[in-house]
Amino acid sequence: MKALILAINPGSTSTKIALFDGHHQLFAISIRHSSEALSQFKKIAEQFDFRKEAILHSLKENGIDIDKVAIIMARGGLLKPIASGVYEINSRMLEDLKVGVGGEHASNLGGLIAHSLGKEIEGCRTFIADPVVVDELQPVARITGHPLFPRRSIFHALNQKSVAKSYAVSINREYNSLNLIVAHLGGGISIGVHSGGEVIDVNNALDGEGPFSPERAGSLPAYDLAKLCFSGEYTLEEVRKMLIGHGGLVAHLGTNSFIEVTQRVQNGDQEATLISDAFAYNVAKAIGAAATVLHGKVDAILLTGGVAFNKVVVDQIVERVSFIAEVKIFPGENEMYALAMNGLDLLNGRVEPIEYR
Repeated sequence: MKALILAINPGSTSTKIALFDGHHQLFAISIRHSSEALSQFKKIAEQFDFRKEAILHSLKENGIDIDKVAIIMARGGLLKPIASGVYEINSRMLEDLKVGVGGEHASNLGGLIAHSLGKEIEGCRTFIADPVVVDELQPVARITGHPLFPRRSIFHALNQKSVAKSYAVSINREYNSLNLIVAHLGGGISIGVHSGGEVIDVNNALDGEGPFSPERAGSLPAYDLAKLCFSGEYTLEEVRKMLIGHGGLVAHLGTNSFIEVTQRVQNGDQEATLISDAFAYNVAKAIGAAATVLHGKVDAILLTGGVAFNKVVVDQIVERVSFIAEVKIFPGENEMYALAMNGLDLLNGRVEPIEYR
């Protein structure tokens, strides 16, 4: 019986693939795509053949026999808001990924490529798990100061759920019995409130709501932003880049690397010190606000994502929030492992796939 699981995770400038046999990772690689190579495509969907061929080439080059793959797990893209879980890729999902029903993002290619590869492998099934559009917000969390602008749940659902469940296992508790605050600190920042097995409140990390990040501006003074938009000095695309991609550390310091920023801090750069301090301050403040959602009854605060490797920043956050609850660090983004473990649960019959409608 075939039991190998192939995980696929397309990002903006790379495509990560990994092969698992149960819990054991057999192979993993991040295929880098140059800006020159990607610039030939006007839309994300047009990169489909280019990315698929890159995956097949890499697998062949490394002697991987894809005919032994039983399940392909893909990072879910910007679909319609859906509940947490594992979804088998169907025609409705494929159509929504092609048209970008929730917007354009490289992760939309994951399901498309997985489905195409799966058709070429006898007996192979294809799925996504906990895409960024997982929506479990409680009704009150959706309300803003104007009905035209409801809050949307777009966040690092796959990694947040995986980290939360791993923490639950580590203390011999059920995930749905815990009140947790999970802060994903990466290119985007998401602060999720986990209660009863659901993320009942979280900022829209894709559009930059919440704390500023290495690449995103985060929440900004609304009227000042409106004046800038109507100044005639910037196009919509230029403003979008200010908010997403060229905001945060990039706007302030010209880099999205916290390693570089910390080096500048250690070399006495006062501006870098101020911005780094402000980053930790804003993340901690958001965690504090999230604690109010749980009436202060927080079992633990979990810090994850790439920035969680940075001890200087993490220590500053911990110093400000440790009075709320115990803080645990899960550095990095374990999305490939999380995808594979969802696939393993399918193989072992521990979960049933949900139909995407």
